[in-house]
Amino acid sequence: MIPADDELDALLKRLHLASARRIWPKLVERAEKEQWSYRDFLGILVAEEIAQRQQTRLQRLSRRAVFPFLKTIDDFDFTYQSTLRLSLLGSALSSDFITEGRCLILSGKPGRGKTHLAIAIAYRAIQNGFDAVFTTAAQLIDELSAAFRAGGLAAALAPYTHPALLVVDEVGYLTYGTDAANMLFHVVNDRHRRKRSMIFTTNKSLNAWGRVLHDEDLAQAIVDRVLERGRLLTLDGPSIRTKHLGLDEAQAGASNQGADLARISGIARPEFPEPPPVTRVSEIVNGRRGITADTALRLARYFGTTPEFWMSLQAAYDLDAVQRASAERIVRDVHPREAA
Repeated sequence: MIPADDELDALLKRLHLASARRIWPKLVERAEKEQWSYRDFLGILVAEEIAQRQQTRLQRLSRRAVFPFLKTIDDFDFTYQSTLRLSLLGSALSSDFITEGRCLILSGKPGRGKTHLAIAIAYRAIQNGFDAVFTTAAQLIDELSAAFRAGGLAAALAPYTHPALLVVDEVGYLTYGTDAANMLFHVVNDRHRRKRSMIFTTNKSLNAWGRVLHDEDLAQAIVDRVLERGRLLTLDGPSIRTKHLGLDEAQAGASNQGADLARISGIARPEFPEPPPVTRVSEIVNGRRGITADTALRLARYFGTTPEFWMSLQAAYDLDAVQRASAERIVRDVHPREAA
């Protein structure tokens, strides 16, 4: 018995063949006009159904991944990268990256394309048949901390531990609570045991994660687990967001113009300055050790200078003994571990 059109439509609905149900009438007209064989008609109908399902799946998993924006690897401009090339990402763009539980840490200054690259790799994983989820480090830590205080940590962990790929963005950008390392370790340790892939983006060196997460030992354990089956890739070059302004070139040029740096003492710099006494704190003050933007800003507000002044190597030469003592006191307040 040959079913009528409405009966055929009902049968396709029962089989959940939504695309075939939608396109078959027009496809029949085309097949009759072009004299397709039964095999050709059936092949095209099935192919259209599969293609539509794949597209629907991509859209569904992309929404579930909660990307802040959608970028692909084809959108990424490698021109400004001195060391990173597409060939280095070959394994990260394959199915093996997920099935083998590999990880990546993308490091670099703001605006270098770390988030773009992380999203592109995650989207490729979705195209390869896996699910992914995107979050920021601050969101993950805050959500898990709140769940822990409410006694629901186990349930809150599931969205971060179950997906095949987890992207944790902006490690080190914001200030976290004192339990940050503990919360992040729960996620990393669980995923590491299950061999599930992770991607982190950060603007901090890995040695600084202990200070960022308020626990040196747990931070080291986190990095150790991520890099056991992972790699660290550094993105350099100019900021993608502001390269049209040429700020990177301007800042590089300014850093070489020592004579034009602001002086807070009002006394001209001697032609052959004597090096100041070196202590752990004064090494930060005169720029020979890493100084954070927050420290530079506090020093600038106290002395009425610019933050860039404190990032330069000439800072200590323009301070008298009283001013250097005040600067070191501020550094001690911001960097208690460095002052120890």
